[in-house]
Amino acid sequence: MNKAARTPWYFLTPNLVIFGVFTFLPIVINFYYAFTGGVQLYPQDRPYVGWDNMATLLDCKNYWDVSTCRKDLFWRAVWNTAYFSVLQVVLMILFSLITALVLNRKIIGRGFWRGVFFYPVLLSPVVVSLIWKWILQRDGLLNAIVVAIGGEPVLWLGEPEWAFFWVTFVSIWSQMGFYTLILLSGLQAIPADLYEAAQMDRASPWRTLWRITLPLLMPNMIVVGVLGAIRAVQTFDNVFVLTGGGPGSATMFVVQYIYQTAFQEQIRLYGIAAAGSLLLALALIVLTLLQLRVTKAESAGERAK
Repeated sequence: MNKAARTPWYFLTPNLVIFGVFTFLPIVINFYYAFTGGVQLYPQDRPYVGWDNMATLLDCKNYWDVSTCRKDLFWRAVWNTAYFSVLQVVLMILFSLITALVLNRKIIGRGFWRGVFFYPVLLSPVVVSLIWKWILQRDGLLNAIVVAIGGEPVLWLGEPEWAFFWVTFVSIWSQMGFYTLILLSGLQAIPADLYEAAQMDRASPWRTLWRITLPLLMPNMIVVGVLGAIRAVQTFDNVFVLTGGGPGSATMFVVQYIYQTAFQEQIRLYGIAAAGSLLLALALIVLTLLQLRVTKAESAGERAK
């Protein structure tokens, strides 16, 4: 290999080493821990148990009734994650679509408002959650407003229903700008001639939305849905800061369960946590393949046009 051919490797090697140490090596270690048991931390002290960890997590008489599962908290986290993902994706698409439609119109300060809606995406999830936790705590800003209008303070993060609502709300609020941008780009790609033709036919705004905007925007909406689902399944930062998975198990999601099992419990079951992370990885692979298929179909459709 001559000097010119070696030059790129001089720049790539440091990054590949860092990537290997902090990405590939933890993946390999996680696989090893998933097939070993015990509570010991060091790999050499952990006995090989095969698929026992997986079997423990999947041991259920009725998956619809988590109380019949051997690891009922894990399945509570699974169902909470599934419910949260569906709810968040549906609301994310709805609010992002409404916001994109408004920001696509000729309104005063349109550039400013686009920046305002995208700004939360630039913030760290931990910072966003800390701000909202300050607002929602018992002596926080929201309760101050409630008391000022004659109401009683509410435990926004201490009651299961409210805690789940606010975790969902904060998640949508902090991420909506990114998905709004995707839908906004799709709206701007729709030919203006179609809207001019609809005006000439005296089509109502509602009919124009249903017959022109939504069908042509559907590929972008599907991408938003898949990306939102992938992000929702991995939700951790907001939940960890706002509620820590509580009250009880009301906001216990899969990633929170994995973290709690491996690092917060008095008896740390690293093997169970690693097995749970592999099941989560399997779900993410399925969602990623779905995203790739949708993107491929969208690209094929554009080439056909």
